[in-house]
Amino acid sequence: MADPLVAAVPVKECGEPLVDVRTAAPGLLVAEDRTDDSGAYAQLREGVLRRLLAAQQVLPDGLRLQFVEGYRPPSLQRRYFEEYADELRAAHPGRDAALIHDAASRYVSPPDIAPHSAGSAVDVTLVTTDGGHVDMGTPINASPEESDGACYTSAPGLTPAARANRRVLSAALTGAGLVNYPTEWWHWSYGDRYWALATGADHALYGAKEWDDR
Repeated sequence: MADPLVAAVPVKECGEPLVDVRTAAPGLLVAEDRTDDSGAYAQLREGVLRRLLAAQQVLPDGLRLQFVEGYRPPSLQRRYFEEYADELRAAHPGRDAALIHDAASRYVSPPDIAPHSAGSAVDVTLVTTDGGHVDMGTPINASPEESDGACYTSAPGLTPAARANRRVLSAALTGAGLVNYPTEWWHWSYGDRYWALATGADHALYGAKEWDDR
């Protein structure tokens, strides 16, 4: 995500609002363990939510999507980035600052280009129709260090079930027009700079939004 090519993608903000998935899409299961008092986490751009619902419609019987996190205010994104960068500095005290920045960007998007802060990214997983656990290989938000790289979407060494479930998730979301950030099997986006670069679009549709200016 720290690649200069991502930052170089122009943004032509389309003005699409954030919507609360809890009320706009009652058929979408929202995880109960990733809440915040403001409800920011449950917001997505309308176009992203439409595509998420389209993906759910093509899942095999017995499976559904579980929404974990959408919009993330820029101030919170900055905090997450710096906290993870601090962890890396502590683990590698002699490492160059630019290398720390690049390493941190594998797992947490730099604040100035973060898809979550544009309301264009969603962290999502598969569950059974009654909300039961599905083997995805790692928990959501497992870092490369703690998961030994198993958080990467195409990581080797996964169980057959986890690999199959990731393929099901990927097929549904890719078919609906979202793109995956390959360091994180759960992170999917539409309309942001990374999406534009990955799909060949000449500009992003969504730029960062402040929570007070939604």
